[in-house]
Amino acid sequence: MFEISELKTKKLTDLLAIAKTIGLAKVSQLKKLDLVYKILDAQAESSANEAKPIEEKAKRKRIAKTEETEKQPEVKIADKVKVEAKEEKTEVAEKVVEKEVETVETVEKSEDNKTEVVTEVEQQVEVKRPRPRPRKEVEAKKQVATPKKKVEAKKQVPTPRQEVEAKKQVPTPRQEVEAKKQVPTPRQEVEAKKQVPRPRKEVEGKKPQHKNQNTNKSHNKSGNKYRDPDFEFDGIIESEGVLEMMPDGYGFLRSSDYNYLSSPDDIYVSQSQIKLFGLKTGDTVLGNVRPPKEGEKYFPLIRVSKINGLNPNIVRDRVSFEHLTPLFSEEKFNLAEKGSSLSTRIIDIFSPIGKGQRGMIVSQPKTGKTMLLKDVANAIAANHPEVYQIVLLIDERPEEVTDMKRNVRGEVVASTFDEPADKHVRVANIVLEKAKRLVECGHDVVILLDSITRLARAYNTVAPASGKILSGGIDANALHKPKRFFGAARNIENGGSLTIIATALTETGSKMDEVIFEEFKGTGNMELQLDRNISNRRIYPAIDLIKSSTRRDDLLLDEKTVQRMWVLRKYLADMNPVEAMTFINDRIRVSKNNDEFLISMNG
Repeated sequence: MFEISELKTKKLTDLLAIAKTIGLAKVSQLKKLDLVYKILDAQAESSANEAKPIEEKAKRKRIAKTEETEKQPEVKIADKVKVEAKEEKTEVAEKVVEKEVETVETVEKSEDNKTEVVTEVEQQVEVKRPRPRPRKEVEAKKQVATPKKKVEAKKQVPTPRQEVEAKKQVPTPRQEVEAKKQVPTPRQEVEAKKQVPRPRKEVEGKKPQHKNQNTNKSHNKSGNKYRDPDFEFDGIIESEGVLEMMPDGYGFLRSSDYNYLSSPDDIYVSQSQIKLFGLKTGDTVLGNVRPPKEGEKYFPLIRVSKINGLNPNIVRDRVSFEHLTPLFSEEKFNLAEKGSSLSTRIIDIFSPIGKGQRGMIVSQPKTGKTMLLKDVANAIAANHPEVYQIVLLIDERPEEVTDMKRNVRGEVVASTFDEPADKHVRVANIVLEKAKRLVECGHDVVILLDSITRLARAYNTVAPASGKILSGGIDANALHKPKRFFGAARNIENGGSLTIIATALTETGSKMDEVIFEEFKGTGNMELQLDRNISNRRIYPAIDLIKSSTRRDDLLLDEKTVQRMWVLRKYLADMNPVEAMTFINDRIRVSKNNDEFLISMNG
């Protein structure tokens, strides 16, 4: 007989050998713990089968010996009393014991030791009378009914048991008999084997508990891991995210709800899937996921439906962004039609924005650049639904972030001023990579960045020291990455464009901001300058019309509009910025659209 603790300490090969000796089949594929339970079950079943014949043998031996030894001489009365009191087999024996106990009390009153023994025997007899009910019926059936019952009882009961015990050289007390006697060992085995099913039940009850403990150690999320699921969730949940590659080759789909940073919504993408579909950092992947299994931490991606809005087979053969051909902007964004405002109408004729434009809004603090950016975003969303628009707010105030999310129709990604610089950099990088991957697939993307000055400051903080410091405390290599960000804007030949409109701060009193603006001054192909003097008079938009313009605007405007704008600019050149803005503001309000405004300028 093996116990569960003993089996658990053995090796798997030893357990397989034990299973073969017991007669178990098909156990080579089982795990160690399952094999242990299988052996225990087999032991319990075999012991239960052996229990019945052992009981019958014990009964037959005793009955046979009582019949053979009926004629043996009687033994002392005191021994009879002890034997009968501890064996307690039949009612007849109990009656004889009572009679003999009374005789012993009358004869041996003077002997104190004997009387104590007799009284103890009486107590034991009285206590243990109700037990032997089943054996009364067995012996009563096998005994022959005779008129002299008392005489036969005296002959049958006392003599055989005493002589059987004497032959086997076993002392009379029952405790010593159970300890030393060889014949009643089946009784002990039967009792032991009857108790074997109990540990089996306990083992069966403890099986799930044992497994749950293991699962809790590895993954503490749910209590019942080994229960068959009521419903299969694999492939039902569809999720979307932007891929961020890890150095080890695998990646995660980051959620836009958490600004593409690490979050509980991350989806694991394996290395084989990345190689199969040719995925890169920034790819927007839509696919099915399944719940994590035991030991898994993330929701794994099991099927890819779309990559950047296209079929995965098409995306696999795309050309990298660095090898695409950039061109001048040729298609203009219509900012003067649906959802337009006074600000967007002025921008549309003085500094038109085309697809693939690299524009910069240069302003002093508190001139309304954020509101102007919001108007441009809403005008593009209203007139160009095919454009994917991202508003990227770096180092801005939290209330402005909330205002943008509520009032702008587009994706708003933000990193507020209370966040560290490395978070600003991470958010900006993932947004830029996402925009590049969309452009590779032929989409038109617009990024509205507020502000590029703060982004350059964040890059300067994160960049490792090169030893060369420019005036204003800027590292010589720190401005390379923000230049790369701003320089990614381009119009792609044969489809796709990336438009970036960024705000830049000037005259803030910081030498660093001046150096940053000077670095970016010649990189853009559209510049919109705001004037603090105009905003101080509460004239909005506070645009300096004379200094604001777009390079190669002849590609964006028709010939008549270009000629009229040249005439209008010559007329405004003699005015100061406040007078020019007041003049245009008064006349553009009374016209329904820009064409009507330009026609009215002829007179």
